[in-house]
Amino acid sequence: MKSQLRVCCYVRVSTEDQNAESQKAQLKEYCQRREWIEHVGWFQDAASGMNRNRGALGVMMDEVREGTVDVVLTWKIDRLARSLNHLAQLLAEFQTHKVALVCPSQGIDTTSSNPCAEFQINILAAVAQFERELIVERVKAGVTAAKNRGVKLGRPSLKEKRINAIRQLSAEGMGAADISRRLNLPYSSTTELLRTIRPNA
Repeated sequence: MKSQLRVCCYVRVSTEDQNAESQKAQLKEYCQRREWIEHVGWFQDAASGMNRNRGALGVMMDEVREGTVDVVLTWKIDRLARSLNHLAQLLAEFQTHKVALVCPSQGIDTTSSNPCAEFQINILAAVAQFERELIVERVKAGVTAAKNRGVKLGRPSLKEKRINAIRQLSAEGMGAADISRRLNLPYSSTTELLRTIRPNA
C-alpha cells in the first residue's frame, strides 16, 4: 500500500539566488525510507513565505482539492506557511480532503501509520486557532483605543469629503462662488459648509 500513496513534495526558497537542492535531497531520502517511490510529485517556489499566492503552492493545493493527493511532504512547516493563520487555512483544507502533512525535521507526521497523528493535528489546529483569537483581540483593542482618542473609523461620509475639499480650496484663497463652481455644489450648500469650517467668517 505504501507505494500507492500519492505524495506531493513541496520545497521553497525565499529568492531565486537560493538553492533548494538540500531540501530536495532530504525529502528524497525520506521518501526512500518510507518506500514512497512511485506517485511522487515535486513542487518548488522561490518566494517569501509571507506571500500566500505562490505559483507552485497554488497548483499543489488545486491537486489537494481535486482529491489526487494523500500526503504533503515538506522539510519544515515554515516552507509551507510563515503565519499560523495561513497554516490554519492549509490544515483545514488538508483535513477536509483527508491529506496528511509530514515535516520530517520537526517530527510532524499526520499519516494514519502514526499513532500520534490525530494528537499532532489537534495541537497544530489549537495553536493556529489561538493565534487567530489573539489577532482578533488585538484588532478590537486597537479599534477601541482609536475610538477613545476620537479617531473616526471607516470611510469618510460624502459631507466629510466635501468639507475636506472646501477646506483645501478655501486655504488656497478661493471664495464661496469659485468653490461652488469648482465642486459643482449649490452656492447655499457651499456657504453653509464654509461656516462649519470658519464659523467666524
